[in-house]
Amino acid sequence: MSLDPALAADHAAGLEDLPCTLADLRAAYADGITPRAVMTALLARLADIDDPGIFIHLEVAQTLLAQADALGAFDPARPLWGVPFAVKDNIDVAGMPTSAGCEAFTRYPQTDAFAVARLREAGAIPIGKTNLDQFATGLVGTRTPHPVPRNALDPAIVPGGSSSGSAVVVAHGVVPFALGTDTAGSGRVPAALNGIVGLKPTLGAVSAGGVVPACRTLDTISVFARNVEDAHAVCAVMAGYDAADAYARPLRMAPPPAPLPAPRIAVPDHASLRFFGDSLQAESFSATLETLRRRGAEITPIDFGPFHDVAQMLYDGAWVAERYSVIAELMESEPEAIHPVTREVIGKARGMSALDAFRGIYRLAELRRHCVQLMADFDYLVVPSIPRFYSCADLAADPITPNSNLGTYTNFVNLLDLCALTVPVAPREDGRPGSVTLIGRAGADGRLATEASRLTRAVAGIAAPAMPAEPADDEMAIAVCGAHMAGLPLNGQLLELGGRFLHEARTAPCYGFHALAGGPPARPGLVRRESGGHAIALEIWALPQTAIGALLAQIPAPLGLGRIALEDGSFVTGFLCESAGLAGAQDISGFGGWRGYLASRQAGDAARA
Repeated sequence: MSLDPALAADHAAGLEDLPCTLADLRAAYADGITPRAVMTALLARLADIDDPGIFIHLEVAQTLLAQADALGAFDPARPLWGVPFAVKDNIDVAGMPTSAGCEAFTRYPQTDAFAVARLREAGAIPIGKTNLDQFATGLVGTRTPHPVPRNALDPAIVPGGSSSGSAVVVAHGVVPFALGTDTAGSGRVPAALNGIVGLKPTLGAVSAGGVVPACRTLDTISVFARNVEDAHAVCAVMAGYDAADAYARPLRMAPPPAPLPAPRIAVPDHASLRFFGDSLQAESFSATLETLRRRGAEITPIDFGPFHDVAQMLYDGAWVAERYSVIAELMESEPEAIHPVTREVIGKARGMSALDAFRGIYRLAELRRHCVQLMADFDYLVVPSIPRFYSCADLAADPITPNSNLGTYTNFVNLLDLCALTVPVAPREDGRPGSVTLIGRAGADGRLATEASRLTRAVAGIAAPAMPAEPADDEMAIAVCGAHMAGLPLNGQLLELGGRFLHEARTAPCYGFHALAGGPPARPGLVRRESGGHAIALEIWALPQTAIGALLAQIPAPLGLGRIALEDGSFVTGFLCESAGLAGAQDISGFGGWRGYLASRQAGDAARA
């Protein structure tokens, strides 16, 4: 790609180093750098990289400069003012073609995808449409009729797919962020292979309106960025309920909460870990777990077999027919227009029936129940982002097996309605990028952002910044003392309502604490006493004020919300129990809190076993 001499002159007179994070770019604008200078430097960097595989469509320079000039004076009230970004070519951008990597499928949208429109409103500028594994079917980045994007760190390695171009352009520092999509891991595998962050939000939190679907029930737009904070900030701008999207959910992308003091993390046990002979990848994962332990995490290996079983269903089950439904007409009328490997993978749907689909749905429900139980006692999972590295030569020899293996720790996530964040960690001994993925329950996007940010800082030896532990103006602090606490059976209710953890606390020493009759789940009751009271452990969460009514509707008698006195003399709204509800209850005040009581029960069960 050559740069117009006039633009090159602008670049020489403007910006020496292209800012590649939101904070750096915002600081540059505050110092007087113009969007035109940034756009000119961006185009110059692309010319230097000289990779024809990154973009399927790059907007012409004069149009980009005109859009930059049209922003006017710096507007700090717009969170993405002047931020250039790239868009995977299965997401609509008005005025640019959408091909999903197939020329015969090309359409020319007149409106932006819902998420792109929100980014533009925030001041961001889309610069072009990036290459992908055709119809977002692949994790390798080589299933494209266009030149294959070169991995930004090592051209011998596959770039990862399906969001190959988006990951590569961010890894090169051309744009602070880019949009991908994620169904089987397409927003995470390319991030791992290029040493950047890949954020896959909770399904439905970001509208898929204006996206060419792969599996409509499992798709989400994803974000590539250089750091966790940028990825989460961009996702928060995109998130918003879209009534026109049948799969949208009214989930609030909550601000990242305060870090957990001692996160409880589940990891695959030794029998469940799969690295397919890549010993350096195994060593990298072990080193990262040791970093987490040193920072206070409690690491527990679990049987990952059910998660692997779910992962296998994505391409061996009837969800392939969902992919077929998107391109059925083209498959029948013009099959040669489809990449041979893509055609082979999706073509398996012809041998599937409605019977296969229902059997798959039933089997997934069984496995999902098992996986939920395995995750119940933990705050989140940590897995290798990829099991091993593959070269472009590996894919030329076998286009199927490496792709399947790359999905080992990603394919199950959307099928189980989980969120995930892929982050770079220390490089391996051979210099290839290290990476792990944090996986949480639906709605736990803010929690993952906090914990992932803390991990990346620990790996880099940077102290974690102090985080605000107070509710925002549109939030309300809620004290929980039982099954709604982090990692316990009802915590998902808070997360789905947009709740975020603030900090731990204790009541004033004037309460009784009781294990109530009934369940599951088991619940405690907190009752104020005139005398003989105890201080009881609590967790303080922030909930959007608009969600309080929904929370109240989920609280069964004899529980309710009331004012709780804390040991520091302040008061907070929280869960209290009517005294009439203590019939048949066990007084557990002496355990000091629900976790202490549960631990004693587990110890007793173990002693009796």
